[in-house]
Formats: sequence, structure tokens, C-alpha cells
Amino acid sequence: MATPLTRREMLSRCANGFGIVSLSALLADRAFASPSHDGPLAVRPSHIPGKARSVIFLYMDGGPSQVDTFDPKPRLTKEDGKPFGMKKEPTQFDDNGNTFGSPWEFRRYGESGIPVSDLFPYVGRCADKLAVIRSMVADFPEHTTANYFLHTGIGRQGRPSLGAWISYGLGSLNQNLPGFVVLDGGLIPPGGLDNFQSGFLPASNQGSVFKPRKQAVANIRRREKTPELQNDKLGLVRALDRERLAEAGRTDAVESAIANAELAYRMQAEVPEVMDISGETAATKRLYGLDAESVHTQSYARQCLLARRLIERGVRFVELTCPKIPGNDRWDQHHGLRQGHASNARAVDQPIAGLLTDLESRGLLDETLVVFAGEFGRTPFAQGRDGRDHNQYGFSIWMAGAGIRGGTVYGTTDEYGYKVVEDEVTIHDLHATILHLLGIDHERQTFRFSGRDMRLTDVYGRRIRGILA
Repeated sequence: MATPLTRREMLSRCANGFGIVSLSALLADRAFASPSHDGPLAVRPSHIPGKARSVIFLYMDGGPSQVDTFDPKPRLTKEDGKPFGMKKEPTQFDDNGNTFGSPWEFRRYGESGIPVSDLFPYVGRCADKLAVIRSMVADFPEHTTANYFLHTGIGRQGRPSLGAWISYGLGSLNQNLPGFVVLDGGLIPPGGLDNFQSGFLPASNQGSVFKPRKQAVANIRRREKTPELQNDKLGLVRALDRERLAEAGRTDAVESAIANAELAYRMQAEVPEVMDISGETAATKRLYGLDAESVHTQSYARQCLLARRLIERGVRFVELTCPKIPGNDRWDQHHGLRQGHASNARAVDQPIAGLLTDLESRGLLDETLVVFAGEFGRTPFAQGRDGRDHNQYGFSIWMAGAGIRGGTVYGTTDEYGYKVVEDEVTIHDLHATILHLLGIDHERQTFRFSGRDMRLTDVYGRRIRGILA
């Protein structure tokens, strides 16, 4: 005799039945439809033809100083040590001193003559590949909220990261690797792993953290004595998961758990190969700086080389984090600017230039977008005696590669490099431009959540046309 349904079970089953009526219409729209029928990371078409197929995000954790890197200000040098000539906005630590001229000289590089400071002599030689944006602004002056804003388009925890949106929209070109990979160089930024999460998007799209050395990914090694024993265990887990899925109905928690377990199984063969750089030529390793005197340069060089190897194999979005340098607080030099910025630049300069050169020589730069950015900039006046506080009113980033007009400078800050005065670019604009170069219309890529069609750029964002080829 069949067990009678409880009232709770009856309401649950009926609710699923009613919901399928409206769901059937939504599934006809790829903005809402789940791709699970052909795998959560299956390749999906873009809205428009895209110039880029992958992104490498060189995240400069802590906020490099624009006036010491890519936005020279002669007036700062002229008035160094004098009272600052503009009204100062409140700063994080409110310990503001006099005008602080850059300790580094700027030189013009390439046919474009883009000025780059002596912090970046290697990157300077790549100036004709770069589009330097000097007019970035951010909404937040504090690291955690600014990091969430840079990564997810909103200054609070819980929203999907840029890499997750790209993975969700386009899938992965290699079904044996995640669509979104984060290379942990030693410093996970303030805000933690939530900077790389999938939020309300399917969990299969969250960033997978790879460590550049030793075991790259935890818990993917085969521990059973034979492949047959492992397959038997995986088969049992799969059967139990499918049974649970049939009972509960389609839920992301279960579907993504199944997909992630299957991906982890496939990664067992792919990850060791992609992380093994022993087959790279000695010339390639020298180009990136793997033989450099500084161990921190070597560390970041390995990340840059691995980023190239990952996008070669079809990963859509690779983010690099900064190496951990004892005595340095990322690019966050509230004091000791000279030593701190010099150490950070020494670690990343040659590897980044090596990456751009290597991508170009292999024909990959035409289809790879490279983005160099921190969450905000620094004040042109001193914090204390020899530091700079946070500045969200004007800072510099650069982009290179697919669809970018190299040798370009876009936007302007005032004579002190403090605030934007021409062609302001927001984080939403940056996101809209990155998506556009991948063939994604930022206004059309949505996900239904909490009764609203959510998107990375919220209700904002425009393409930065002045840097597009």
C-alpha cells in the first residue's frame, strides 16, 4: 500500500509543477537557460563576434600609485615638499602631509612615446602594445569593498566575479579545465576568496585556485590503488548524486557538485601537464625572468608563464595575484613608498613584459586580452612623511591585446594626478569593455535572481571606445 502524501510533500510537488509552466518560457532564452544539458562549461556562442577568446588579469593588489607609474606630473616634482595646492578629500587614515613628488623619472618609449616610470623599464619597452587609461575612478577607498567592486561590480560580498560571468556566458574551450582559474602567488586579496566566487551564478563558474608550485589543486590526485577502483567509487558517488537529484528536482547545489566532481576527475590528467614547465625552452624561461636574481621575480614569472599555458589550453579567464614579499604590504605603501613600490615593480615588471612578448610571438596576443589594474590609486600628497594614502578619484590601469589600440593614452587627471578631469572611466565601463571584446553585450547578459534580471554592470557601463582598435 502506498504511503499517503503529507501536506508538506503535496505542496512541494505542486509548487514544482506550477513553476515548470513559467520555467519553460524562460528556458527558451539563453540569458536564463541552464547549459547543464551539454555540460556547465560547454562552449556557448557570444552575442557578437568577439576579438578576444581569453582574458589574463594582472591584479595589482593594494593600489599602485598612478603618479609613480603611468601618469607623470611635473608639477608634483616642482612642488615636492610644499603645501598641497588643491583641497584634500578625507582619506582612510587622515594623516595627510605635503605634496609628494615622484621619486622616479619617466621616460618615453616606443613610437607612441608613452611615458612610463623607471619602475617599469621592461613594460615600458612594450608601450606600443598598451592602452593606458589614466582616468579610472572607483566608488570605494577601502580595500575589501574596493576589491569586491573591481571584481564583481558591487562593493559588497556575495556577487559573481567577472571571471564567473565570462565562464557562465562563454563556457570553457577545454572541458578538462575550469573556465576561470586564479593563480595564487602568495597573496589572496582583502575580501578573500569571495573576490572569485560565482555568487548566484551556477557554482561551476566560480574561480578555481591553482598554486603555481607543488600540488597545484587540492584533492584531485587519485588515491586509490588502481584506476578501476577509483572508477567504481566515482560511479557509486554519481549514482547517489543522480538519485538525490531525482528526489530534489533540479538544484544548482547538486548539479554543480556532480559537474565539479566530474571535472576534478578529468583534471587529474590535464593539470599536472599544464603546470609542468620543464618542457619550455631556456630562452622562454629567461624571457619571463625565471632565472632572475630575485626569488619574487621568479615567482611572478612562473605565474605569467602558467597563465600563457592555461589560455593556450582554452581557459577563458586567468587571474594572477601578487607574490608575497616579506616586509611589503602589497602595493599598499602608506609609508616606505620608495622601497615598497620598487620591490613590487621588480617582482612583476620583467615577467609581464615577457608575457606580452611571448603571447605576441605565438600569435596569441591577437586573441588574448591582458588587463593590468589595482582597486584604486594613491594620493599625490604624502601620508606621513614617505607614504601615500588611498585615492579613488583618479588612477591608472592599462590593457593590451585583442581589440585594443596599442600605443594609446586615454583620459586625463589634473596637474597633480589627483582627480579625473577628462574622459572618466568607471569600473562598470571597464567591465562592459572587457565583455564587449569577448563578444558579450553587457546589457544582454543577465541572470534571473531574487526577482530581478541581474547583470555584472548593474544598470551602468559603457564601452571605452577610445582604446578600441
